[in-house]
Amino acid sequence: MAEKLEVKELSQVVVRFSGDSGDGMQLAGNIFSTVSATVGNGISTFPDYPADIRAPQGSLTGVSGFQVHIGEGKVYTPGDKCDVLVAMNAAALKTQYKYAKPQATIIIDTDSFGPNDLAKAQFKTDDYLGEMGIDPDRVVACPVTSIVKETLKDSGLDAKSVLKCRNMFALGLVCWLFNRDENLVDNYLREKFAKKPAIAENNIKVVRAGYDYGANTHASVPATYRIESKTKEKGRYMDITGNKATAYGLIAAAEKAGLRLYLGSYPITPATDILHELSKHKSCGVITVQCEDELAGCASAIGASFAGALAVTSTSGPGICLKSEAMNLAVILELPLVVIDVQRGGPATGLPTKSEQTDLLQALFGRNGESPMPVIAALSPVDCFDAAYQASKIALEHMTPVVLLTDAFIANGSAAFKLPDLNAMTAINPPYVPESLKGSWTPYMRDEKTGSRYWAVPGREGFQHILGGLEKDNKTGAISTDPENHHLMVGLRQAKVDKIQVPDIEIEGDNDADLLIVGFGSTYGHLHAAMDELRADGKKVALAQFKFINPLPANTAQVLSKYKKVVVAEQNLGQFAAFLRMKVNGFTPYQFNQVKGQPFVVAELVKAFNDILDK
Repeated sequence: MAEKLEVKELSQVVVRFSGDSGDGMQLAGNIFSTVSATVGNGISTFPDYPADIRAPQGSLTGVSGFQVHIGEGKVYTPGDKCDVLVAMNAAALKTQYKYAKPQATIIIDTDSFGPNDLAKAQFKTDDYLGEMGIDPDRVVACPVTSIVKETLKDSGLDAKSVLKCRNMFALGLVCWLFNRDENLVDNYLREKFAKKPAIAENNIKVVRAGYDYGANTHASVPATYRIESKTKEKGRYMDITGNKATAYGLIAAAEKAGLRLYLGSYPITPATDILHELSKHKSCGVITVQCEDELAGCASAIGASFAGALAVTSTSGPGICLKSEAMNLAVILELPLVVIDVQRGGPATGLPTKSEQTDLLQALFGRNGESPMPVIAALSPVDCFDAAYQASKIALEHMTPVVLLTDAFIANGSAAFKLPDLNAMTAINPPYVPESLKGSWTPYMRDEKTGSRYWAVPGREGFQHILGGLEKDNKTGAISTDPENHHLMVGLRQAKVDKIQVPDIEIEGDNDADLLIVGFGSTYGHLHAAMDELRADGKKVALAQFKFINPLPANTAQVLSKYKKVVVAEQNLGQFAAFLRMKVNGFTPYQFNQVKGQPFVVAELVKAFNDILDK
């Protein structure tokens, strides 16, 4: 029996799983992050999918990655570079090594580094480690494929199915390295494959083989590691992706408002998982319809809204272009509608599996006419729940379509989510037309406080009405082309959005900062981590991360004018900075802009912000 290695405690670690798109790296990474969340660690994940559909096996463009950052406390980003890199083939090592720290441990499957594998990965010699300048002492070179074949030789599985289990060996080895309880992985697999117990048991057998390989050989590492949980609040936790959190937030809002939830959608990367998740919850009164195109998805949701449901349509940037006509219809009808835009790389088909923040101005202004629409941007995978809830509340209480911006980074990424108490969440009270107005009510009568028109759900006697896309008379609801009436209605629709009360922007960091970092939406974690590094270095820095874009928080101008230097950092060419300049007189910020389809790198942010501080 091998002697036990020393167990060292770490405050955080970053692990990256990589291999062919069919090697199951996303599943292995998801299980490892779920197990880590279960024991109370903070986590942040980044699935990095290839854009190719069925890329040739072993090719450089077909590599799929999954990075997870685990910490004893709150974790803000998936990490710039990894401490452990799992590379299941030569192409994975070639493309993913740039994401590894110089001292990182590299785990490879030596069976996938034959002459053909090296040729596909464009290595020039068989000394692939030397060619890449990798120290062999940092490499755990293991014949993964051979061991998995031996482990499953009596399983009855065909050769192709056996190879699909290699990811579980890598998972077992990583679980050994970080002292993860094997039983937690076993329970996950038995639950996931509850209807196929034989598959679950075969995968468990391979996980155990990977764990035992590490325990028996010590896998060329000086120690194993443990990351304790030190700051978790008590409660029930789950590892949740942004898309799933969005779906749960919508369900919670419908439950709180006492309404059926309707989703009209058309499949599109990376938003489709919202449709998939909601379709599982018919028991909660959820109705999902996969429509023939994007416009139909939005139009069907408008019909559901007219009928009295919490109506939602989900898509990505290209779909917003196609839905814009129907979104505009919802504006003039003044019906509640939540439009979810899971942003991806563009323009056109662009980078379907990558992430950007390039749809902001489209969400704000991408419709004909004066077409005001509230816009909310989720800050993290977990915040997608609250953002979806808040978008639903605003839509229902103010009788308006609302755009919820997420993006591929937080939609596919995950974090530890503490299950909320629905009873403690803020109430949702739609402005139903009062019974006292029966006989005198017209479709565009408004609540004096909010400016929202009253909602008359079909079926209430005495409140029958017709809505349409042509301009209506403010008093009668009949079609009107009167110039003064149109000017009035345009102003009323704008005023209704302006009156929406959103929370003040909160400043994190130093109140007397020499530099204020400004961002919106999903860049929160990276900007927060950059601020933390700068402050640890003695710099006075603060962060203002915007979740509510339209309307902006009431204290926006006050906050932005308070600091000597302000930098707006965003994953586009300056859309939020332009919007702030339009809304705040005299605002002239520095800008940090990247459009790479990848998350910010904290080290690059720190350098850029230091340069601004030194100017």
